[in-house]
Amino acid sequence: MREKSAVPPILSITPSRALVDEKFQVLVENLPPGCPVTLHSLHHSEDKDDWEAYGHYVSDHRGVVSVTEDLSFGGTYTGKEPMGLLWSMRPVPGSREGLRLRKINVCTPMLVNISVHSGHEDFRDRTPLASALAERWYMAPGVKRIDINKQGVQGTLFIPPGPGPFPTLLDMWGGGVGLLEYRSALLASRGYVSFSLDYLRSEHLSADVEFKYFETAFNIIRNHPQVIPDRVGILGISLGSMVAFNLTAYSTIIKPRCIVCISSNHYHPPGTTLKAGFKILSKYVLLTVCHENLMIIQIILDLLVPVGRINCPMLLVNGCDDQNWPTVETAEEVSDALRHGSQTRGLGSTYGPRHPCFSVTVCFSVILLWGGHTKAHSDAQEDSWRKILSFLQLHLYHSPSVKAKL
Repeated sequence: MREKSAVPPILSITPSRALVDEKFQVLVENLPPGCPVTLHSLHHSEDKDDWEAYGHYVSDHRGVVSVTEDLSFGGTYTGKEPMGLLWSMRPVPGSREGLRLRKINVCTPMLVNISVHSGHEDFRDRTPLASALAERWYMAPGVKRIDINKQGVQGTLFIPPGPGPFPTLLDMWGGGVGLLEYRSALLASRGYVSFSLDYLRSEHLSADVEFKYFETAFNIIRNHPQVIPDRVGILGISLGSMVAFNLTAYSTIIKPRCIVCISSNHYHPPGTTLKAGFKILSKYVLLTVCHENLMIIQIILDLLVPVGRINCPMLLVNGCDDQNWPTVETAEEVSDALRHGSQTRGLGSTYGPRHPCFSVTVCFSVILLWGGHTKAHSDAQEDSWRKILSFLQLHLYHSPSVKAKL
């Protein structure tokens, strides 16, 4: 009698299509019991670079490997790490230096191919036993993306599905990265109108931009028919957090319901333009060449925003190993000024890989060392994003008017 052929391994991803801040489960079935295998993830970025992560596993007595339940015995991560195939991604061997993984076109998903290979050594040389594709989205179905070029202001507006109106965020990134949309797209997927503001990249904008530009942007979104006008907050990272502090403290027009500052500092640039502030700021920058020819930018500040002028709730999200901004000192000084408060630490988007360094152009091209450690950074990303969403839910959806608190 002819024997039945062996059933081939099956790899499944559940859900195979999800938002980037949602967890998935990776399961491999139909393996021999006690079989050593490697789970491998691979993503080809929009910058044409390949990123990967992998973990070494051994199938159980049923011939099953569950990334959610089982331990990885080696690879880019170890232990029980359900999302390790995403957060531990790094450029493949031989890649360019100073890479950063970020999504540019939020209307398409981040595609991650996950495969299972026999053995733990030289797995890349073997044909996969099985594979599947995961789609990771920043923009949920029904979210509207609208280019804004109005009253001299440029950016991208994201509106959640549904009748509205909605609470809203003015979303500002840091210097050197241009207009990024993925955080605003994800915020809209979570129920907030979000305006990703372009204030350093555009051809007709420069560091000469006045604070009036931000006030105009704030009014544009506040007056939008899909926006609840008294439920507008500000979210800024790095340079964007500096702008958020200054606008909230000094503007007579911008009165946000709350602010979130990531990798924050409360430097106060003298004058009315960012260029004037940068000119002073450059005197406080120390460039240090450290190991592997990487650079650390350290900024020592003593021209600070009087945070007592800020009359809305604040959430500061900072990394304890930040090698650029004095973020922890900022949080401590703001806490002391307000006489109570707490801080969360970490930055980035949930389940994304850490970027220990990447290339930027200041007055010349350098590779900066940001600091941090991959596993701790991943945990901080997940924790801080959850806290940010809870903070926004409390102060933009539910809260009455509240005096300044941290």
